[in-house]
Amino acid sequence: MAEEKNMSEYNEASIRSLDWKEHIRLRPGMYIGKLGDGSAPDDGIYVLIKEVIDNCIDEHTMGYGKQVELTIENKTVTVRDYGRGIPLGKLVDVVSKINTGAKYDSKAFQKSVGLNGVGTKAVNALSQYFKVTAFRDGKERTAEFEKGELIKEHKETKTDEPNGTFVSFIPDETVFRNYHFIHEYLDNQLWNYCYLNAGLAMHFNGKKYVSKNGLLDLLLRKTNPDELRYPIVHLKGEDIEVAISHNNDYGEDIFSFVNGQFTTQGGTHQQAFREAYVKVIRDFYKKDYEASDIRTSIVAAVSVRVQEPVFESQTKTKLGSQNVYENGPSMKKFVEEFLSKELNNFLHRNPTVADSLRKRIEQNERERKELAGIKKLANDRAKKANLHNKKLRDCRVHLNDEAPLKNREEFVATQNNTTIFITEGDSASGSITKSRSVDTQAVFSLRGKPLNSFGLTKKVVYENEEFNLLQHALNIEDGLEGLRYNNVVIATDADVDGMHIRLLMMTFFLQFFPDLVKKGHVYILETPLFRVRNKQETIYCFDDEERQAAVNKLGGKPEITRFKGLGEISPEEFGRFIGPQIRLQPVILEQGDHIQNLLEYYMGKNTMERQEFIINNLKIELDLIHNT
Repeated sequence: MAEEKNMSEYNEASIRSLDWKEHIRLRPGMYIGKLGDGSAPDDGIYVLIKEVIDNCIDEHTMGYGKQVELTIENKTVTVRDYGRGIPLGKLVDVVSKINTGAKYDSKAFQKSVGLNGVGTKAVNALSQYFKVTAFRDGKERTAEFEKGELIKEHKETKTDEPNGTFVSFIPDETVFRNYHFIHEYLDNQLWNYCYLNAGLAMHFNGKKYVSKNGLLDLLLRKTNPDELRYPIVHLKGEDIEVAISHNNDYGEDIFSFVNGQFTTQGGTHQQAFREAYVKVIRDFYKKDYEASDIRTSIVAAVSVRVQEPVFESQTKTKLGSQNVYENGPSMKKFVEEFLSKELNNFLHRNPTVADSLRKRIEQNERERKELAGIKKLANDRAKKANLHNKKLRDCRVHLNDEAPLKNREEFVATQNNTTIFITEGDSASGSITKSRSVDTQAVFSLRGKPLNSFGLTKKVVYENEEFNLLQHALNIEDGLEGLRYNNVVIATDADVDGMHIRLLMMTFFLQFFPDLVKKGHVYILETPLFRVRNKQETIYCFDDEERQAAVNKLGGKPEITRFKGLGEISPEEFGRFIGPQIRLQPVILEQGDHIQNLLEYYMGKNTMERQEFIINNLKIELDLIHNT
């Protein structure tokens, strides 16, 4: 009893104060969101880079510095700007004292997002090595840190370097395990900075990024101009810019920004745009169209400048501000007044565009009405099919939807870690089901090869039982707002049939739910191709290079097994490959990759070009098998 009393005792000795770096390292998610290994665009290693560059962008916004240089060599990141440079006497404080930064002076802050606030300190604390140098008026000072701890403060010296700030850091591998940088994610990040900041030139490992036409350039890069139903409508006003068009894709594709910050989760400004756009269109055509008919197939970008913005998290991915300026108009009123005037005027002056837009809306209306009856029957079938028993082995997060976790913050954090594996065959789905984390990992079992949906209309999503049940499992019928799993992972065998199923699934998502891919939710599960072992050690290898290294390490003649299917990997082994060390290959649409062109190439009529591609890649696979 005495021991039980001591365990539950709560007094002064129970209270512990953490210093700034301990708190950041203990609770990194509060500062940079999820950690991750670099497979997702919102993983922490990219947030670290963003936090440093945000400060450079703030300098540019306030009229200082027209160039930012980013370099990544191995795992060392360096960022150099040509702004005013951090005041030399405050250099150490700015990157290591939690309540120090220019943003506390609202006059200097204006409409910025960084200014060496909490973000730079988080980068410092979460780096195994961090170095900062300020160049200011012919003088420079440098400070070096390890995991937030100051190890060397250099004396102030003279310099010929132009004003600005230099930051170099190596993310801490004990925090970001097995991380790697995917340059396509950084490519998108840098382009977005340029679209939002006229006159800014960015350089990344020798490549230059610059935009002359802002959001117009963004939409041209994100879409296939040949598929746009009308030329991009580009409107600019004080503290607001929008670009709008429609294409032939399903869903909504809206990019939103605040003070040069890409708000991947939207917020008050994006919602204000969605609502205001519907109102203006209804008023212009004097017809009460359904909101979904107006917005389906829209491709748009909206950027606003907000005074002292309030974000819903330190990573600044969702705007919470209700007003644009202090004591100024609400976000909704501000956006609505701008569109009511500028978009309305544009449509009156451009009747051809107005006619094309009307035709797109009315086409959406016809398709929605044609689908209405089919959707009702399909939804009824899905309920009768008893989805959760027949196809889906759900995770506890969603099995307990009616009894949510302790608080919203905990639920959101858990939701961000939820994964659904889409696999084929009883043995593969059985292995994953037995080895998964039942709290956050679900399994959806395909029955054979899914239908090739290229060129088909959305009607097939409801008429094909497999697609209909998958759509319900993901809860994406009406958009991504209800998406039940943050990570949608295609898990197929590493053979010809497995690759074919992978292509068919990606075709389904790209054809009918492209936002799922564009927003970075779709991945391919990487599982080992080989197991190399002797009596002392077992090594799993994901490619031929790793296999050869394992053979050299173990020496002699180790036993080599080539896994031809997921079902050959036992549940005990599988647990290694879908746990903390999971390897996910993200499905990324690169610049110039337009969906219909991609689908036509891979899933359309056979061509000589595609035959050559298949033969060349099949030869690589056959050589790999032969070498084993």
